[in-house]
Amino acid sequence: MPRPLLYLDVDGVLNPLHPHRAAEFDSHALLGFTVLLSGRHGEWLRELSGRYDLVWATTWEEEANRHIAPLLGLPPLPVVRFTGYVPRPDDPRVPLLDLFSGRKWAPIVRHAGGRPFAWVDDVIPSSLLRRTVLRRDRLLLRIDPGQGLQRRHVDRLLSRPPAVGRLRRSG
Repeated sequence: MPRPLLYLDVDGVLNPLHPHRAAEFDSHALLGFTVLLSGRHGEWLRELSGRYDLVWATTWEEEANRHIAPLLGLPPLPVVRFTGYVPRPDDPRVPLLDLFSGRKWAPIVRHAGGRPFAWVDDVIPSSLLRRTVLRRDRLLLRIDPGQGLQRRHVDRLLSRPPAVGRLRRSG
């Protein structure tokens, strides 16, 4: 059985807006932007790679492999392409009010191709969180963009990774 996929955003997740001063982030000038990255995130992602196949799901697309991965000590990762994505009739539906914030959903689901996956992002619509809560094969973690990825998120991903099937309702 294939391992679950872990879809990773960069901005707001690995590059937080306002991390605590003690969080040990280094500032990098990348593509004209100031990006805050932590070596601790690299350690956590390498730890998660023991359980998941990591995939970039960021608007940085291939630039994440060129600029972010080396700074975190990661190898090049597969990339979900959002630029130029053409919706298909069989794409999963996203409510009209969530079309912008949920624009990554169809490309991620299509990329997963039926494999269990987790998606870590700071912009996941509440409607998608509600629709996936009873699915064992999908875990969506919305991250506070101010603080970014925290150890508790990593622990959650490691303790209950997505698996094939749905949760059963009790009662």
